[in-house]
Amino acid sequence: MKKIIYLVGSLILPICVIAQTPSVKKADRLYKNYSYAKVIEKLEEKKDINTVAKRELAESYKMTGQYAKAEESYARLVEAPDKTAADVFAYAQVLKMNGKYQEATAQMDAYGSMQANDSRVKLLNGNKNYTQELLVDKGQFAVKNLEENSPEEDFGAVYFKDKVVFTSSKHVLSLAKRKWNGNNLNFLDLYISKPDSASSELRHIERLSSVNKKYHEGPASYSKDGNVAFFTVDNYESTSSDGTRKLQLFESKFVNGKWSKLQAFPLNNKEYSTGHAALTADGNTLYFASDMPGGKGGVDLYKIVRGADGAWGTAENMGDKINTEGNEMFPFIHENGLLFFASDGHPGLGGLDVFVTKINNDGIGKVMNLGVPINGTKDDFAMVLNQAQNKGYFSSNREGGKGNDDIYSFDLLKPLVFGKIIKGVAKDKEGNILAGTNVNLHDANGNVLKNVVTGENGNYSFEVEDKQDFKLAGAKENYFDGLNTANTRGVEPVVIADLVLEKDPSFSLLALITDNESHQPLEGVTMKITDETGKVVDYVTPASGDYRTPLINKKLGDGIKYKLELSKPGYLNKTVDFTKTLDKPGEVKVHEALDLTMGKLQVGGDLSKLIEINPIYFDLNKFNIRPDAAKELDKIVKVMTEYPNMFIELGSHTDCRAPIAYNASLSDKRAKASAAYIKLKISRPERIYGKGYGESKLKNGCACEGTIKSTCTEEEHQQNRRTEFIIVKLD
Repeated sequence: MKKIIYLVGSLILPICVIAQTPSVKKADRLYKNYSYAKVIEKLEEKKDINTVAKRELAESYKMTGQYAKAEESYARLVEAPDKTAADVFAYAQVLKMNGKYQEATAQMDAYGSMQANDSRVKLLNGNKNYTQELLVDKGQFAVKNLEENSPEEDFGAVYFKDKVVFTSSKHVLSLAKRKWNGNNLNFLDLYISKPDSASSELRHIERLSSVNKKYHEGPASYSKDGNVAFFTVDNYESTSSDGTRKLQLFESKFVNGKWSKLQAFPLNNKEYSTGHAALTADGNTLYFASDMPGGKGGVDLYKIVRGADGAWGTAENMGDKINTEGNEMFPFIHENGLLFFASDGHPGLGGLDVFVTKINNDGIGKVMNLGVPINGTKDDFAMVLNQAQNKGYFSSNREGGKGNDDIYSFDLLKPLVFGKIIKGVAKDKEGNILAGTNVNLHDANGNVLKNVVTGENGNYSFEVEDKQDFKLAGAKENYFDGLNTANTRGVEPVVIADLVLEKDPSFSLLALITDNESHQPLEGVTMKITDETGKVVDYVTPASGDYRTPLINKKLGDGIKYKLELSKPGYLNKTVDFTKTLDKPGEVKVHEALDLTMGKLQVGGDLSKLIEINPIYFDLNKFNIRPDAAKELDKIVKVMTEYPNMFIELGSHTDCRAPIAYNASLSDKRAKASAAYIKLKISRPERIYGKGYGESKLKNGCACEGTIKSTCTEEEHQQNRRTEFIIVKLD
């Protein structure tokens, strides 16, 4: 049955225009009738055969399990001038089945040059050394060949209540033995057995006579309660347009103590196969394999849901994460969301490999090859896992078995891990376990990916992607947040990253940095905090814009002293000194005592609004720079030194209480004198110039020229006597 649906994805044979001998013509007819052994008899001694015959011979060797001869035949085939890309891909697959992975990769490179957009090429290019990882036994599975396997085909074991149903060609009860051309073995039937609870061996095997008929039946699938069953069978009613019998699905329900008559699945069609059913636990969602039109490749996996009225909805292709241009088949869905399936399209060790992914509300997770000992160089498929998630079965035609396909049992010794695990313990500085800690896992950009709350043991664990960077943050009431980083770039499957949270003491320091216009917290401010001992802490504010730290070993009456240097691109740097005597327990808020706002640097902005600068005074009717004015101008010098590409217009303004011309002249002289003072102390003196505006730009209604008599107070006139430092250019 595996070979039947597998053939769907086989090579599409081009029409050959070279004249064919009678033997070649006969071989062609035999090939189309799946008589592979007879194809070999007709062609293996022929020396000069056309490309189609070479292809049919190579494929016949492969389908009869003669992989060494298949490799030789494909090697000759890919030398043909009229070879196809599919020929090269098939050669690469056979090389893998013979364990020749480097040669297989070389052929896949050749295939990629012919079919660059094939997803199988892209998957391989993502990790050409994948076989090194898959060939390492990680001690996750203990595998055993079952005693009841025969020299024929035994595969597709599935759970049915406390029993196991499987597919086999070994038990023949009729004297009229019917053989299938493809492998010259008996047609497949379904059997039921009682497995040994300890060894998983299949005992007391019986034939499912109500299902088995003339041709192939199997594999099967059952709902968790055992009341819904699906069976894969041959189409008994009709053949396709090419004369073959396609696979079909039939459903039966256990009602009133007996199984109902088989009902045809609505997607059955004589022109394509529909098989390999996998029911969810409730029996209302079905995963299956089909080569129906519109798929990704040869055989794709599909999903369909049963509506409240009992009718099946629309089939949904499982998409590019699951399906490739190759063949995906034999799905099994566990009630915990694990989806197992077999594929020859995803990077594997040879033939069909078993893959697993987890399906949840977020969609389809990472697709993972299970590696050895589940997978090997031959076909490995039809994997199922019991409800306890510690045992199961899969099928394989690997060397060392008892027959064509054998059923293998396995014990799952370690939980399945998708990618890697980051785990740790939340604790305090003394090592005490902290239950009830809220732990967030962030990606490298700070986005929260997952969240857990620790139990009594303080443990947390996250399944994560490989080769990524992560951040962890732990929060608990009366504790300061614990932070840590982790990455999955190493070879270890588990990364340990503990979180240490400090107990919130009686005293703590809080500094909140905000924008001076919006008053919103500023993220990304680089803080250099120096305490009275000279200890320096470098810190970058989070989205909350704050810096918090416990004041360890501090008591009432102690003094604290900090220097805070703040910087952020696009903002004016700021340095403040903070001194305080601890006069009461609790949080010391620096931003309530000092101005910790930061102003944006932008053309048109006034530096006097961004830094603490006092009014610049001049003697009456004079414009020489006094010592107190020089002290304020030095603050501008400092800023322009820190920002060597800043250009400033120094504007001097007066009130109205003097003639207009006088005010304009005096303010201009004072502006130019102030600018000249700064020019002497900065690089590129042309970056600042002075300009007097007199009373032309009053900030309020305090005009007093001519007949206008001002009633403004001295404080209101003072608002107009000002010096502005306008940024005119900022590279």
